[in-house]
Amino acid sequence: MREVNQVWNYVNELSQRSIRECQKWLSAYDLQKYTAGFSRCDGVKVGSATVQLVCEEYATRRKQFKKARLNWRVSNPKSPKRSLGWIPFKKGGAVYRNGQVKFCGLMLGLWDSYGLSKYELRAGSISQDARGRWYLNVAVEVEGVASEGVVAVGIDLGNKTCATASSGQTLEGRWYRASEAKLAQVQRSGARKQAQREATLQAARDEAIKGGWKPPRSLRPGKTAQVRKLHAKIRDQRKDALHKFSTKLVAESAAIFVGNVSSKAMVKTNMAKGALDAGWFQFKTMLEYKSHQAGIVFAEINERYSTQTCSQCTSIEGPKGLKGLE
Repeated sequence: MREVNQVWNYVNELSQRSIRECQKWLSAYDLQKYTAGFSRCDGVKVGSATVQLVCEEYATRRKQFKKARLNWRVSNPKSPKRSLGWIPFKKGGAVYRNGQVKFCGLMLGLWDSYGLSKYELRAGSISQDARGRWYLNVAVEVEGVASEGVVAVGIDLGNKTCATASSGQTLEGRWYRASEAKLAQVQRSGARKQAQREATLQAARDEAIKGGWKPPRSLRPGKTAQVRKLHAKIRDQRKDALHKFSTKLVAESAAIFVGNVSSKAMVKTNMAKGALDAGWFQFKTMLEYKSHQAGIVFAEINERYSTQTCSQCTSIEGPKGLKGLE
């Protein structure tokens, strides 16, 4: 991971200087030429393919966020601004052997819950979450199973229920709100403990001899592991429920239509908590790729003027305002 951060920070500084001094935006191809040979340096374990992918990712994110300089990647695990681990690789960079994955000459053990021995590993990455757990994210080729459904289903997204299908199926999306009380309790407990640690730390600093003294890890303020664990549990519950509900809908339908509700716009209103808790964007993404894999129709429908538009001729002639309802 440290080598990946070194490449990222190098091309970050190089790109910024090129823009400031030469008014030239370096492309991914230009950055790859400047990083050629890095993988042959002493102590570097990642290959040239990983270095090239880091340059491509940097150029893509710089264009996406329209910035001349992106944030630095911090390798120090004790830093509050540390970056989560991320190591990309191309096809052939990771090979599955006897329950392990060989990557950069290292045999990495993993919990194989998908049966990777049946597939050929393609491009992917090795990433880390906030709790320090590492995951293998890799693409494989699988045979699509056609859906046996014969009906078209419309889905209404909402706050009280995450999704309501025209077939009568509903998905209650209150994962965060169901654990909100427990999360608040853990956060208050963590805040009290942090205040106690800071008071103890300040007293120790006053009594300690100046220079060279470093507080023990137990006295350093930081986010509690219980909060991170609870947030991860909520995220996993949401992802599991969305996967099960979307898979069932795709298996029973021939066409799926969902409203184009924007989570980004809803977050700016007083319904932000419900919009974020529902995970609409993630749900629509699951429906889209699962529908394409099953060979059924998926489309997002514009919800504007839905109460005024005629379902037969699609003309907007319905009642407008309170006067039209009289």
